[in-house]
Formats: sequence, C-alpha cells, structure tokens
Amino acid sequence: MARRRSTRAIDMSGPGPSPEQLEALLKLAARVPDHGKLFPWRFMVFEGEARSRFGEKLEAFARADIPDGSEERFALERSRFERAPLVIAVISHVTVPHKIPEWEQIMSAGAVCQNLLLAADAMGFGAQWLTEWYAFDARVRAVLGLADNERVAGFIYVGTQAVAAVERPRKPPQVTRWTGKA
Repeated sequence: MARRRSTRAIDMSGPGPSPEQLEALLKLAARVPDHGKLFPWRFMVFEGEARSRFGEKLEAFARADIPDGSEERFALERSRFERAPLVIAVISHVTVPHKIPEWEQIMSAGAVCQNLLLAADAMGFGAQWLTEWYAFDARVRAVLGLADNERVAGFIYVGTQAVAAVERPRKPPQVTRWTGKA
C-alpha cells in the first residue's frame, strides 16, 4: 500500500484488464465493510465503444451549457472516457429509511472505490478515482439511469501506466488522543 499511487487517467493506455481480471477486480472491490449486508452500491462498466458513446453525451451537455465554448473544450468532453481502456462507475445506492445509517452506506461505497484502486494496483494496472462535473450533473444521472437514491461515488479509470505515477506531497496524519479528561 505504501507504493500505491494514483495514475492520472491521461497517463494511461491499453491494455486494460481482461474480462477475467475485471471480474476479479469487481469481486475484490466488493470486499468492504457493509453493515447490514445491504450492498449499498453497484458497478457500471464502461469499455470499448461505450466509452465513446458516453463521451458524445458529455460533449452534447457541454455544448448546451457553453454555447460559445471552444472546439478544444468539446473534444475534451467527448474524449473523457477514452483516457483509459476501462472506467468503472461506483454507484452509491442508499436505502432510507433503514436501521443502517445513511452515512455508513455511503462510506461503504467509498470503500469500494478505494478497494478498486488497491486491487488494480496489485494487478499491475494504474488507476485513478475521479468525479469531475459529470458525476454531479442531473442530465448525466438520467443518462446513467440512476434512481433517486443513487449517486456516483466515483469513476475509477483503469489501464496500463503509459507514464509512471509520481508521489505527491502528503501531510502527516492529524492524530489526537482522547484521555477522558474534560
């Protein structure tokens, strides 16, 4: 884990995981704390031509939002999911009301995202967890067919590292110790 680094999506190339590796990635990602065994998340996989088709939707939304935008900007939106050979959306699926707090269900989806990063790294792939604007856009939610109780926890880009990931500056963890004294 000390060697794990996020590989920027723009620094990825093919090949991506094989079908067998993808199946293993998803099984490993699902091994997270899940109080109540709710499985409060699901996966949506973008591979092959589906990445381009999704990019066409992003471009259309960008053109609607930025009518005077540059062709360079629209090309960026169109190619977003082509930066890596595989993109896995982790969809948080919260059940409310439920005896398991909503916050625990949401954190379980975050743990799935982290497990995907760790599993991809262990398999020798680069990976990056991104949200960007489209994770929060109502039109994108509709295109993805998300229910009212679902949100994108993250888009996990997975591929071969074309450029080695670099260490970023990290602050030391903040630690306090509770002593029981007021």
